[in-house]
Amino acid sequence: MRTQASRNLLDEIKKHICYTELVYQRVNKKLAVDLSKSEVEVLVLAILSDVTNDVEKLRKNYYVTNLPRLVQLEINSFNYCQLYQ
Repeated sequence: MRTQASRNLLDEIKKHICYTELVYQRVNKKLAVDLSKSEVEVLVLAILSDVTNDVEKLRKNYYVTNLPRLVQLEINSFNYCQLYQ
């Protein structure tokens, strides 16, 4: 279970998350799928909403680890743009 601080941080990330064209391409490549932009966004929001996430900040990025899905999101802490999954 996440701490209140982790929940607050993930809520903040969800409110401000942004995507680049490269993000959509990387998600599809890393997961070996062909999701549309909206499907990628739904997936990312679902991952960020999962109560089993672990979130930590290392240098300029947040790392959100979701073990049930075996994925990790790397999100820039300055502009909330997802770097890759």
